[in-house]
Amino acid sequence: MGVITLFDKSFLQSLTSNEAVWFDHYFMPNVCPLFYVETLADLEKGSIREGRTPEQEVGIIASKFPDLHGMPCAHHHDLCIQDLLGHHVPMTGQIPVAGGEFVKVGEKTGAVLPETPESAAFSRWLNSQFMEVERNYAKAWRESLSVLNLEEVARSFQKLGITGKSCKSLEEAKGIADAFLHDRGNPFEIIKLAIVFLNIPPQYHSHILQRWSIYNYPPLTQYAPYAAHVLAVEVFFQVALAAGQISTQRPSNRTDIGYLFYLPFCLSFVSSDRLHMKCAPLFLRKDQQFLPGLELKKALKEVNEYFSALPDATKEQGIMSFAGHSPPVDGAPLLQSLWDRHFPGWRDQEKRDLIRTPVKNEALTTELKKYDQAPRLSRDEIDFDPHDIDALTIKRRVRRRKGDWWQIPKGLEIEDA
Repeated sequence: MGVITLFDKSFLQSLTSNEAVWFDHYFMPNVCPLFYVETLADLEKGSIREGRTPEQEVGIIASKFPDLHGMPCAHHHDLCIQDLLGHHVPMTGQIPVAGGEFVKVGEKTGAVLPETPESAAFSRWLNSQFMEVERNYAKAWRESLSVLNLEEVARSFQKLGITGKSCKSLEEAKGIADAFLHDRGNPFEIIKLAIVFLNIPPQYHSHILQRWSIYNYPPLTQYAPYAAHVLAVEVFFQVALAAGQISTQRPSNRTDIGYLFYLPFCLSFVSSDRLHMKCAPLFLRKDQQFLPGLELKKALKEVNEYFSALPDATKEQGIMSFAGHSPPVDGAPLLQSLWDRHFPGWRDQEKRDLIRTPVKNEALTTELKKYDQAPRLSRDEIDFDPHDIDALTIKRRVRRRKGDWWQIPKGLEIEDA
């Protein structure tokens, strides 16, 4: 278990294959939907680095994908709908995932997360295998960006009474967004705005409004905290556009700002994007921090150099056999500071030894297989708290070797390589 970290495409692209190994190993990367969208969109880019095809560029990104510990985050749109319907999602750093199936093994309860379609896609993209539907989606995404008129969007938002005329900074834009969402004097306009800007399907409107009325029309920040967070980002963005604090000449800003929708689901956010550097810190909790991409890249390079000095025989045992779950105590100070903050006591040698994960544990493997092979429960058959289960099984497709490193021991025989 590493520090849960949201990342954008620019950061992963900046890493070497070896640095990507250590990002995957020492962190729990939050792989949000926008990362897939941005990567796929490269298929339709008119200009790629000299000497590369779009397919090769996507393949290079796919080769750095965090397949060992990366967790695919559920889409913010689906989470907003559930939040408005009363099914609130924790906003304290956990990664909400979709597609889990619940099971029972005797008296024990568990959930099985099958390999996600996105993860399977990255495995195909690594070998330049792209489905036609993916190519069409990439083309549509690029076209939607090229025709988006941010100036017109900003003017439309001003008609709702939200302007940037008196806004002199991004901090003030954030203050305007917060004040708007906490305003109790115009509750119906706020909930209607949420429904429109969050693109809530019509079939949910009456349920949302009825439930909201039952609770006596509380502010959106109380009624649906996550939906309020997403709307706050939207309002902030539009105010900043209207005030000229964010450029209207760069349509991709609309995509980049979307990464902030997923900030509640991490402890740190790493990016090399200027928009993220300026805006993300305004939305972080006190227990979160923004990590400049170049600084974390440097730290991962230091870790790579540290372990590169090991004998080849040791490296062939796989990184989990010698690297553990915490960084070297005599290297990579940035990682050390992160662990000091989020995992107090990690420097104690006994604790460090205890959290080393065995590469192969027959008893554990047998137990996990029971959950995987157990019949899936229907919604009506779930008679336990889904948030309090005994076991979680995550199915992954992990490359044996990435960069210069064995992620799985060189000589280990496994059923599905």
